[in-house]
Amino acid sequence: MKTLTLSIACLVTWCCASAHAADLRMQFLFDGPAPTPEPLKVDKDKAVCGQLNLLNERLLVDQETKGIRNVVVYLYTGRGGTQLPASQPSKQTRKLRARECRFEPRVVLARRGDKLVFDVSEAKVGHNINVNFFHNMPSGLSLPSGSNRDFALRQAEPAPLPIDCNIHPWMRAWLVVLDHPYAAVSDAQGRIEIKGLPENQELTFRVFHEDARHLTNITIDGNVQQWDRNRFQVTLAEGINDLGQVKLSPENFAGIQTAGSTGQ
Repeated sequence: MKTLTLSIACLVTWCCASAHAADLRMQFLFDGPAPTPEPLKVDKDKAVCGQLNLLNERLLVDQETKGIRNVVVYLYTGRGGTQLPASQPSKQTRKLRARECRFEPRVVLARRGDKLVFDVSEAKVGHNINVNFFHNMPSGLSLPSGSNRDFALRQAEPAPLPIDCNIHPWMRAWLVVLDHPYAAVSDAQGRIEIKGLPENQELTFRVFHEDARHLTNITIDGNVQQWDRNRFQVTLAEGINDLGQVKLSPENFAGIQTAGSTGQ
């Protein structure tokens, strides 16, 4: 696994940065013409869902900046990853809404000990919400419109998990359950920031995007990088560490060839 070397001479250190902690920044960009989301095939509850002009959200690229939305970066603590001291459960509430025949948000970040709420209170039709957990209780909830249901996330999960609606097959979200707080999801411009990381220690991060399971063509500051199993290693200094622009070529994304064909 290749270790990334950061040049920190030009980094800006904020006055509000945590003492003896490091913050990681990076921006994911699509290295090619920005694709346009295609219309979804809506074949259920057409009277409601068919009127919403739903688009395929598997790969969302900002037309101006080419930023890639919904890239997940998290500190990897599995086999061969970063070792962290045991942490206390988070005990926060995370919410996934079903509204206008789609899930919001596309990616839910959670921690061990959190409560996950499935909220269908704004939906005009009922939904079946299905999550195939590895370490938590299996979930296959049928929720009528106007309702919600919650359950406990007692354990971390080894990988991001798809959340599907069996009634409306185009609906999908992703759930990431970790045993630490070091994770972020890229915004509309492809930017992420993870705060409060350990400094002066080699850290292993994993990158996940639902439409790019195997990242191979990666360019950082003009240099081609090879990430083993979508992971990279880096040692951070105290303050702000900006990895810069991470460009992903179109060949990384299955949706470039199949957008609109799977309905998700």
